[in-house]
Amino acid sequence: MPNYRWWFIGALISNVGTWMQRIAQDWLVFNDLSHEDSTAMGIVMALQFLPQLVLAPYAGLIADRADRRKVLYVTQGSMAVLAGLLGALVLSGAAQLWHVYVFALLLGVVTAIDSPVRQTFVSNLVSDRDLPNAVALNSMSFNSARMVGPAIAGILVAAMGSGPVFLINTVTFLAMIGAIAVINTSRLRPMPRVSKAGSRMRDGLTYVKSRPDILVVMVGAFLVGTFGMNSAINIAAMATSEFGYGANQFGFLSSTMAIGSVAGTLMAAKRERPRLRFIFGASGAFGLSCLAAALSPNVVVFAVILVPMGLAALTFITSANAYVQVSTEPQMRGRVMSIYMAVFMGGTPIGAPIVGVINDVMGARWGLGVAVVAGIVTAGLGLVWYWRSQDLHLTFDRSRRGFVRLEKDADYSPITAALEIQEPR
Repeated sequence: MPNYRWWFIGALISNVGTWMQRIAQDWLVFNDLSHEDSTAMGIVMALQFLPQLVLAPYAGLIADRADRRKVLYVTQGSMAVLAGLLGALVLSGAAQLWHVYVFALLLGVVTAIDSPVRQTFVSNLVSDRDLPNAVALNSMSFNSARMVGPAIAGILVAAMGSGPVFLINTVTFLAMIGAIAVINTSRLRPMPRVSKAGSRMRDGLTYVKSRPDILVVMVGAFLVGTFGMNSAINIAAMATSEFGYGANQFGFLSSTMAIGSVAGTLMAAKRERPRLRFIFGASGAFGLSCLAAALSPNVVVFAVILVPMGLAALTFITSANAYVQVSTEPQMRGRVMSIYMAVFMGGTPIGAPIVGVINDVMGARWGLGVAVVAGIVTAGLGLVWYWRSQDLHLTFDRSRRGFVRLEKDADYSPITAALEIQEPR
């Protein structure tokens, strides 16, 4: 699959730059433009992800109806321009906190359109059979960059400041644009093109409502995405307020978490198909690892615990993403993925400021406590869903001294069977 190889290489280079910019932006806000203010970081994250909620319907329609390759040219080029302009502003010494807020919002608008298009474009590059592996490899690319990017950014920020890092990210976008340019369009897998009459966003919502398995995954994605995936805020607060370190250590800790993330994506790539038990089992493991991180006595223990935390987080993200894509009908995939991305990332405007305030008022360890609750509640939701979808009940066996066993109800009906977990064949 030469097309996918070009895509993977371009995405890997671009993702390194993206993670470098994230660390530089977080440190610019947290250390340079405020006095270690977690709330300010939360506001930046909220502004960056708020457009996901507003623009999701339009982005889904674009992904289903437009030429995805052409859309990616525009979105990737726009993000390169935004990175370059912010870098120039920082280097000029004129950057203020509100400038970062504005750029975060603009980047969020472009990303809201780019995300569902980029996610669904993978299905043009590979077959449905290879799609779960391709999704996992995409995540591996993203998180391999997450190991390298923050470490490089930490060194560069400490040595030169944040400005040059934004400019480097501008250059890395050229790799993604170049990869899109060299893709052989004759080998692209054609997707069913939906007409205007049949491409209403309401149809996507109706489809999701008719699929209780996808619906429960989206509820779990909202909980974990909103209250759990705020690692930038939590790691920055723990590194500075709890352990007394600076930009280098912040970048190193972010890279440490990515080690587990890469391991999670490699494991996901080996699975033939995503399953619901991976999604909800990973959310429980994520909650427990966040609890261990919150109780860490020193930075070494904290760094070690970040590895399984990253592993659990990426297992959850990759499995949920692949499950929704693979189990959705091709003509509905763009709209359903836009809803999924809005649910998963669109909750950040709610969760990030809340976590930021908790970090400022109660301390960094309590900020991680919010992630603990999100992971455990999501795992419980998955357990209840499995219980109800399979019509299970507990039986008290008197002959075995109170042994309790789990079995199906005797009147398990076809109606109940229709609501069973719909895992892709």
